[in-house]
Amino acid sequence: MSEDVLSVIPVDPHWQPQEAGALRAEALVTELVGGLDPDTDVEIDVDWYELPSVVDSAQNLERIGCPRCRESIDLAWWADLVEDHEDGFPTLDATVPCCGAAVSLDQLDFDWPCGFARFEIAAWNPGLVWFSDEELAAVGTALGHPVRQIRAHI
Repeated sequence: MSEDVLSVIPVDPHWQPQEAGALRAEALVTELVGGLDPDTDVEIDVDWYELPSVVDSAQNLERIGCPRCRESIDLAWWADLVEDHEDGFPTLDATVPCCGAAVSLDQLDFDWPCGFARFEIAAWNPGLVWFSDEELAAVGTALGHPVRQIRAHI
């Protein structure tokens, strides 16, 4: 059975919240995705990572573009990179295979958003497709830092 995951991560891939902010943001995300309704199958996971870790869109990912030359980056290169760094990335600096440019991985152009984070709130099988801009702003305020969203299909 396939599942959908809607994740919220800090805009800064190195930032982590204080525990109180994380709890406030988790409670708000739970409310927004319908996780308080006993008739839903929503599950919320909160993860803290030592190093920036990939939060990707899984099967939704269609293309990765280079921020320097604008060419497509081979998805196999991306898959190998992610596999090699399953415990996180000590640095987000990388040399892209398309043009050999040195770039920060969080600047790649992902067709279906992906990101890197040391903190993540993931809603499994949420009752909505995307958070609105207002909802994202509210989660960011609760967390204490601006956030972005990633939707994965697994």
